[in-house]
Amino acid sequence: MRLTSRFRASCVALAALAALALAAACGSTEPAFQNVPIEQTQFADTLHIDLAKFTKLPSGVYYRDTIPGPTTAAVVAAGQTISVRYAGYFNNGARFDNNLSQPDPLTLPLNTSNLIGGWVVGLPGMKVGGTRRLIIPPELGYGASGYGGIPPYAVLIFDVQVVSVQ
Repeated sequence: MRLTSRFRASCVALAALAALALAAACGSTEPAFQNVPIEQTQFADTLHIDLAKFTKLPSGVYYRDTIPGPTTAAVVAAGQTISVRYAGYFNNGARFDNNLSQPDPLTLPLNTSNLIGGWVVGLPGMKVGGTRRLIIPPELGYGASGYGGIPPYAVLIFDVQVVSVQ
């Protein structure tokens, strides 16, 4: 009977340790992503990101016009209603959202009640017909809480084409 009690106690202790190890490995008490500055973020080769070719805004958003748009085109300003086509990526290259296959572009006001802060500070100055790549730090994306399939502290990359402004 004594051996059985020790055996049970050992099994319970072992099970508790295994549960703690599993919880730590799964990150149940830690965020899925760590809050790492963009400059220290590793980007998938498929994204072709060279930060030296981007402009850094005071907000911490990086941007690069991949297609500048016609010189005579209308310029995006904060508060305007914009129509865009976009694709969003994580730093590992996985695409998490896009509207590229939709028949109509996304149309909404360029303000923080409708968009993440990274778009609001990163899109003004673009020209209609242009495409811009944004690299958005977590605090101007979905921050420490994440959103839907976007984990906490995610650096977000967006390719945004402005179709029209109003």
